[in-house]
Amino acid sequence: MRAVTLYNSLLTFQSNVAEPIPKHGEVLVDVTLAGVCETDLQLCKGYMGFSGIIGHEFVGVARSGRFAGQRVVGEINCVCQECRWCRQGSGTHCPSRSVLGILNRDGVFADVVALPECNLHAVPDSVPNDQAVFTEPLAAALQIIQQVDLTQKKVVVLGDGRLGMLCAQAVRLMTGSVLVVGKHPEKIARFQKLGIPIELLSDLSREPAFDVVVDCTGSSSGLEVASSIVLPLGTIVLKTTVAGNHSMSLAKLVIDEVTVIGSRCGPFKKALVSLEAQAFDLDGLISHRFPIERFADAMQTAVDPAAFKVVFDLSK
Repeated sequence: MRAVTLYNSLLTFQSNVAEPIPKHGEVLVDVTLAGVCETDLQLCKGYMGFSGIIGHEFVGVARSGRFAGQRVVGEINCVCQECRWCRQGSGTHCPSRSVLGILNRDGVFADVVALPECNLHAVPDSVPNDQAVFTEPLAAALQIIQQVDLTQKKVVVLGDGRLGMLCAQAVRLMTGSVLVVGKHPEKIARFQKLGIPIELLSDLSREPAFDVVVDCTGSSSGLEVASSIVLPLGTIVLKTTVAGNHSMSLAKLVIDEVTVIGSRCGPFKKALVSLEAQAFDLDGLISHRFPIERFADAMQTAVDPAAFKVVFDLSK
């Protein structure tokens, strides 16, 4: 099969990689679309020290099991189902988990991927592939409103990229006061079309003004900006994972008694319900499509400010 592999921070396309052999309880899925996200870009910079096939956002068709022949998406954490965390419903923190295309498990920048059948979810017939491929990041965005009470809170989303777009829409479900701050006028225009207030980072006052700050910047500088604008007793939600280190004083967070919450994976079922109900506007978010053979062009495009969502089309 075709696949894009990462070894020693070097991406390589290979045309004759052996298909995965499914373990007990696993199902092979033929990948149709695979999305490039910020985590993939950070993996290429050494984040998590991952080696193997990268990619974790996808929609495909299951070959066997109860979803055989159906379009599916898949949760990325593959867990033991026996430990304390799994038993209490927090399997995303299973200490022995593997994570699709991120930790000890080959991902979806390939023709075929193996996943536990329990990780798979059928895609509703009314949801096209171009929307289904957003299920994983949409679930991650919805995780915010499960972790933080946003009712009557003044919220700002830092970051005008792919995740910022989904997080802003998720936050708007719970509060009427949300601002998006970004660096790129061409990306910010997308938020304006949705009626979401925007502001350029260069114009942002670095004074405490927000109850909740959601960092979707994909940069180690995001936390520093967030800490400067969060109100005392406020909350910072960290969606950003980066290969680099944060270097800032934490004194303000202590003095102002700021709550800092890490926010990662979220509810796939709610994401699919939201997609079926058309609760999120995803129109035109895919800006570029590439065959997997053009992986280098795809990854380069993904870091271009003019691009938004880049996907691999593996259907051909």
